[in-house]
Amino acid sequence: MQLRDPQDGLASFNRRIAIAGAFVLICFALLLGRFVWLQVIQHDYYETRAEDNRIALAPIAPNRGLILDRNGVVLARNDSAYTLEITPAQVEDLDATIDGLAELITIEGRDRRRFNKLMEEGKRFESLPIRARLTDAEVARFVAQRYRFPGVEIRARLFRQYPHGAFAAHALGYIGRITDGDLRRIEAWGEEANYRGADHFGKAGLERHYERELHGISGHEKVEVTAGGRVVRSLARVAPVPGNTLTLTLDAKLQEVAERAFGDRRGALVAIEPATGGVLALVSMPNYDPNLFVDGIGAADWEALNNSPDKPMVNRALNGTYPPGSTFKPFMALAALALGKRTPEQEIADPGYFSFGGRLFMDNKKGGHGMVNLHKSMVHSCNTYYYMLADDMGIENIAGFMDQFGFGRRTGIDIEGEAAGVLPSPAWKKKRFRTPEQQKWYAGETISVGIGQGYNAYTPIQLAQATAILANDGVIFRPHLVRYVTDARTGRRRLIEPEPLARLSLRQEHIDAVKKSMVGAVHEGTGARVFKDAGYVAAGKTGTAQVFSLRGAQYRKERIRQDLRDHSLFIAFAPADAPQIALAVLVENGGFGARAAAPIARQVLDYYLLGKLPEGAAPADEGAVESDLEEAP
Repeated sequence: MQLRDPQDGLASFNRRIAIAGAFVLICFALLLGRFVWLQVIQHDYYETRAEDNRIALAPIAPNRGLILDRNGVVLARNDSAYTLEITPAQVEDLDATIDGLAELITIEGRDRRRFNKLMEEGKRFESLPIRARLTDAEVARFVAQRYRFPGVEIRARLFRQYPHGAFAAHALGYIGRITDGDLRRIEAWGEEANYRGADHFGKAGLERHYERELHGISGHEKVEVTAGGRVVRSLARVAPVPGNTLTLTLDAKLQEVAERAFGDRRGALVAIEPATGGVLALVSMPNYDPNLFVDGIGAADWEALNNSPDKPMVNRALNGTYPPGSTFKPFMALAALALGKRTPEQEIADPGYFSFGGRLFMDNKKGGHGMVNLHKSMVHSCNTYYYMLADDMGIENIAGFMDQFGFGRRTGIDIEGEAAGVLPSPAWKKKRFRTPEQQKWYAGETISVGIGQGYNAYTPIQLAQATAILANDGVIFRPHLVRYVTDARTGRRRLIEPEPLARLSLRQEHIDAVKKSMVGAVHEGTGARVFKDAGYVAAGKTGTAQVFSLRGAQYRKERIRQDLRDHSLFIAFAPADAPQIALAVLVENGGFGARAAAPIARQVLDYYLLGKLPEGAAPADEGAVESDLEEAP
């Protein structure tokens, strides 16, 4: 057996020690390098990450801006109420906590669904509402058991409130919970950050059109949280900036007078200040209570509104389109003068009908009106005069002239969803219909257009706008509801008072002739009984628009289904020599213009010009002149 050399063993041991030592040194060098990398080179990065884990930003939604009428009457405000709120990050068993709260306070299924949706949006560090608008009794019950519910608090929050309920609802609109569609709109604005923590968004009316003005600027609170997400303390707070205040051109008292005048009838009224385009009243009846939508409308309320045959959610003033009937005649008369088709003195013979193409277009008076000039045609609403005039002018001339007054075009009022209406013409018919036979314009169709029937279909605001343009001698302003915006931070007012959009090229003597004839219609013709002893001189025109053709038969209201009865219309401006107000009134299925629409206009004008308040909504005047009935061909 050969013995191992001790020197060789020692050398081998020293080599192993050296290798192990080198390995240890390399490991320490790597650890030291990693330490330098993390603690020195990447110090700022990891410090920021640590701060992000330790600190959370809780957004604070701003208070929504107020809406006031022209005299400072508050139409939309923020009302304080108690809300039961949960901060999910501070609650160990969320379901058990909500079940326990439900034993004290009514919590419905929709409350739970809304809460879960908010939590899914990543708002665990925020205080989320589980029930809004607690009663005093509910507050008392919770306070007595508060110790059982860590992470649950009662907070005082501001809620949107419309203090006058359904008043001016279609003008004001309403707010509701933010939907996916609203989020897309917010993203298009590039304002996602400003809506963090916000729950509501304008859905209709001014609330929607001026959403960015009313919303304000969100604030935030910086809070320290544990690794488990529990809030330790508040570190800093940036207060939100409230939304701006809208002051309207709307006169709240005038609006109230107009709404009451309608009673339980369906219809619309738009009143405009001709010299500025400011909307003084915008009525659509029936209306609805916008307060129902603030916290999410209940199924029963929504079904009642949505399925009502009276369609209270439809803004008839902007979205309803109707034949204008005889309210179209002043503009036809002005077109005749401007285009040289008639003079004020020129007369036509009215035998009680107009014969065209082997067909009789009947007048509104049996036997006719005899010899008729422009003034008499307006005073007595002579259909034959306008049948003949339409035939002489032709549809292209009619359409071209009426387009200047905004018929068949959106006015551009500061509320979304306005309908365009229909100004009929051969070009329109080609776009509207598909087959060549349907697209062809027939000369007989022009006759019906001349008395405001046929394909004519306009919104009440278009009628009011056209009347305001006529009252203002052809100077056009865009109708608008907001007078000025008050900045919440600086208090400065930004006027929304547009310059004239255009001035129509019309001769003043032609305008004066039409205005004079409209004064005659109100004070000696179809509107004379309604405006007897008015105390001011108004210019206007009654109108009756047929819902379906009688085909020559006699109109008898009692024999016709209510929803097929004629619409009642009236347009007016006053005082006639220096107009301060122009309006259009529509009463659906109300019958003759002098019977339903004109009395409403009288109450509105009485209040605006004389400060005279009616005792109540005036009943229909059964004795009103009925000579403005048009017979559709």
